[in-house]
Amino acid sequence: MKIAFYDTKDYDRIYFEKLAPQYGFELKFFETRFIPGTETLATGCDAVCLFVNDIINRETIEKLADIGIKVILMRCAGYDNIDLKACKDFGISVFRVPSYSPTAVAEYAAALLLTLNRKIHKAYVRTKEFNFKISGLMGITLRGKTIGIIGTGKIGKVMIDIVKGLGMNILAYDLFPDPNLDVNYVSLDELLKKSDVISLHVPLSPDSKYIINKNSISKMKDGVILINTSRGALIDTEALIAGLKANKFRGVALDVYEEEDEYFFEDRSLDIIKDEDLIKLVTYPNVIVTSHQAFFTEESLQAIAETTCENLKCFEEGGTCENEIAYTE
Repeated sequence: MKIAFYDTKDYDRIYFEKLAPQYGFELKFFETRFIPGTETLATGCDAVCLFVNDIINRETIEKLADIGIKVILMRCAGYDNIDLKACKDFGISVFRVPSYSPTAVAEYAAALLLTLNRKIHKAYVRTKEFNFKISGLMGITLRGKTIGIIGTGKIGKVMIDIVKGLGMNILAYDLFPDPNLDVNYVSLDELLKKSDVISLHVPLSPDSKYIINKNSISKMKDGVILINTSRGALIDTEALIAGLKANKFRGVALDVYEEEDEYFFEDRSLDIIKDEDLIKLVTYPNVIVTSHQAFFTEESLQAIAETTCENLKCFEEGGTCENEIAYTE
């Protein structure tokens, strides 16, 4: 089968090109994101392999169907950017990579917490300029503090293990609590009110969109630390900026951003940035923004390539695949 890869970088190609011969797949790579007008690049292919910020709406899906595309392979876990009903209507199957490395994402969330709290990123910049003053670099001791984990799926569970090692007290919130997990589940309101640190580990859904908003921020402790390595739209950016202006947060670390599509994974250092909210966020001294890299380890990229190829093999052989995403009413 022939696969058209969109939004690809060199680090994507390496892992897929290693695996393609053993599956007999033919690969075509494009650096452009999958957006309206780019569908024809996949002409002659059987499948497209897309990523987290591609635009997969009814318009683009219909055009894929017109050129004979049978499968959409998402090389990520999230699929809120896909019109699944349109895929069903046009007979296109959709697969994802549900779990390539929960450990990588949780480790990165913990790294953001430690970096933000102890201002390691600022210390690094200072000493590069031979400024060895430590004024302004004070943090807090995390042992004994309370961390609220919102979402206790695979990533949230690893994060819980990590912060247990730091000696933190843990509160957890999940719409579907795990009865086998040794953690103190509380209401969202209680978690917001009692946590010194809040870390988000839920997928984006109608229930979770803007779970961090003006109202929820008002319930948080003054001086709270907020970490988001999940999806940008879990946080209402305008409400977050208002909270930052009001000095509500000790710090905020974002590896995802609500309007990241045009910027993340690209070099925009020579461009005029038009997103005023993004400009504001990166200017706050107590905010760290990184470019959706929590997943980015060698092991994760290997797992993404392997699972994606197995998904297409499963489709090709007509078998049942647990990674297929079906539209439900």
